[in-house]
Amino acid sequence: MTASSSKFGRQTIKIPCKVNLHLGIHTQKDQRGYHKVDSLMVPVALYDTVVVDDAPELTVTHEPQLCVLPERTTTWKAAVLLANKLGVSPDVSIDVQVHIPEKAGLGGSSADAAATLYLLAQRWGVDPLDPLVVEVAKAVGADVAFFLDPQPSLMLGAGDTLVETYASTVDAPLAIVLPAETGVVTKEAYDQFDASPIAPESYENLSSLLRDAGQGAAGMEPAPDNAAASKQFIQQVSKLLFNNLAPAAKSLKPQVAEVEEWLKAQPGVLGAQVSGSGSSSFALCEPQEAADAIAAAAQAKGWRGFSTTCKL
Repeated sequence: MTASSSKFGRQTIKIPCKVNLHLGIHTQKDQRGYHKVDSLMVPVALYDTVVVDDAPELTVTHEPQLCVLPERTTTWKAAVLLANKLGVSPDVSIDVQVHIPEKAGLGGSSADAAATLYLLAQRWGVDPLDPLVVEVAKAVGADVAFFLDPQPSLMLGAGDTLVETYASTVDAPLAIVLPAETGVVTKEAYDQFDASPIAPESYENLSSLLRDAGQGAAGMEPAPDNAAASKQFIQQVSKLLFNNLAPAAKSLKPQVAEVEEWLKAQPGVLGAQVSGSGSSSFALCEPQEAADAIAAAAQAKGWRGFSTTCKL
């Protein structure tokens, strides 16, 4: 996440989206009513841009425009909560240039909120990774804290508590595909999960794989430093993908299941699954040209397709 600013007129930041390599939802809930969640997320090179500038009062705009009032967005909520916490007036304009699809399980609204917190913390004299800012991020939404410092991360609790980060060793080719004009509302996916819960699997094997690769990159053991080793590493990760919220998303929107099954059958796909609560599915690919071809083929079918990379 790269920010630029003058002190402190206009500030600009690009913020990536995410995919969940592992998403394990538990039936247990905390005192807030949030499910216990095991989430291993990685950042994806598909970005929104957030611009903050001086203004007489708080304004939030999205381009393209969202279907909700500005005051109902996570961006607005983030600005107000941080301002209240610091005892300042949020006299800024916040413009979000949206490229991350909405209601897709890619964390777009959480990313925008985190980018807002990051810039406003800088603006108001606070370290963006200060525990105060992290607590505000958690109050805005479960994934928001991840995006304050987006890197491969294990998030536990309600999916909002950082437990471990992993040193990235590979920019893995990634295809993202989602049905046209079909989004999944996260709350509806969780309600569907509650009606037909599926037990989560352990994230430990995937966590160990990423940890060992990162330690290798630091010189403790051979790291995936060539094409063959990188492909083998991506294959190993692909075998450990898990998401027990996916059946709920597919039940709500059958097109999500159609996209996921189509993705799994495409040449060059090493592993594929629904991201988060959907509606997007992603595929780890090899080589990058496979991801390019998948994105083009998806668009030819009238779906939305993206060819990019994720940090592993």
